[in-house]
Amino acid sequence: MAKAAARTAATASPSAERRPALAGRTVSATGAKVEVLPPAERISLRAPEASVAALSKALGVTFPKQPKTSASKGGRTALWLGPDEWLVIDEAGKDPLADCAEVSALHSSVGISHRNIA
Repeated sequence: MAKAAARTAATASPSAERRPALAGRTVSATGAKVEVLPPAERISLRAPEASVAALSKALGVTFPKQPKTSASKGGRTALWLGPDEWLVIDEAGKDPLADCAEVSALHSSVGISHRNIA
């Protein structure tokens, strides 16, 4: 039984592909356009002021400190969400969570790529 299951698994091809409901579609109206963006890694990052320099260095982007601002460098963007909170988006195919894991300074980084499509 196990040999048959292994043989079937080895020869089987995936029959389902996960993709967003709006994949390949664009919806627009005067002054607005909605479309699915290419895949990107996203993390929610919280850190006290004392940790910001180390995290900025590890992620390669300077965190903005003013409300409603963002900073970008090398395919990575940090958006200010609050005095100690940023949304970091990586469109360059790198893993920002892995970069944060290298930092010993106090912080919280949570992967949220699965919950956003744009």
